[in-house]
Amino acid sequence: MDTSSEKGITGAVEQVLYEVKKTIVGQDALLERLMVALLSRGHILVEGVPGLAKTLAVKALAAAIGGQFHRVQFTPDLVPADIVGTRVYHQLSGEFQVSLGPVFTNLLLADEINRAPAKVQSALLEVMQEQQVTIGRETHHIPRPFLVMATQNPIESEGTYPLPEAQVDRFMMKVVVGYPSSTEEFVIVERAISPLPLLQAIVDPSRLIEMQGQVEQVYVDPSLIEYSVRLANATRRPEEVGQGDLARYISFGASPRASINLVLAARALAFIRGRDYVIPRDLTELALDVFRHRLVLSYEALSDDVTADTILTRVLAALPVPVPVSSGSR
Repeated sequence: MDTSSEKGITGAVEQVLYEVKKTIVGQDALLERLMVALLSRGHILVEGVPGLAKTLAVKALAAAIGGQFHRVQFTPDLVPADIVGTRVYHQLSGEFQVSLGPVFTNLLLADEINRAPAKVQSALLEVMQEQQVTIGRETHHIPRPFLVMATQNPIESEGTYPLPEAQVDRFMMKVVVGYPSSTEEFVIVERAISPLPLLQAIVDPSRLIEMQGQVEQVYVDPSLIEYSVRLANATRRPEEVGQGDLARYISFGASPRASINLVLAARALAFIRGRDYVIPRDLTELALDVFRHRLVLSYEALSDDVTADTILTRVLAALPVPVPVSSGSR
């Protein structure tokens, strides 16, 4: 990647984020993770209480990339056809016609995904994995780029259907969104009582697909791939990094999808920051988001109030970070 190309890419990404920040205040980490997922063809699960601008963030990002945006409010009475579409019989023509569901978009917000029954969750996760929907005998491909941001509320468990571990594992990242600071909240209120700015499309979907292809060319040193694998392995056998006392808190460690997605996400983060190579910091910054939802904790962890983040922070501190020769020579 030459210098002028690097600057052009970094400028385009910065412009997209700047445009989104015209409406969104204080969600820098979430916005960056959304861009990482979008560029690496992943999906995000977001956990946070209502009112933290999760919907607005995805809607603003869709506007900035010139893409389509759909939102689905998940409820217990939802059926798979409500999200993927169905065949409708027309009496005048005497034929069935396909009515495509809201998943046929570029950015889909699956609001409170844990409020829908397993059948609906599975239908959405199949679309995320296969990027296509079969209705009747016809297969319909989802528009590209395609990003799903699913949200769940951490403070309510009544009337919910928690996502099984195997399905949660299909999300590239789980981002935890916290409350804004007092200063940020002041700006949020100030903007809420003013007319919303009209957002411009900085890039178009075809340019974004081109950028996804460029992300795939970002170089990853073998030592960093090895680090990602060792981190995943350390969550399964913490005693190998001198953290044997954590073993009783972990029922199942991270799957191989964790190490794969950490490397994929790190490439996208390096690209966003104007580099054509990954550095160790790209991996360590994203490790919690990529790994936290992939650990299955024991009852002992719940009783001792030990979280996945607590375990991962200790494992990361115990695991030596490599210093690849290639990153210094580029």
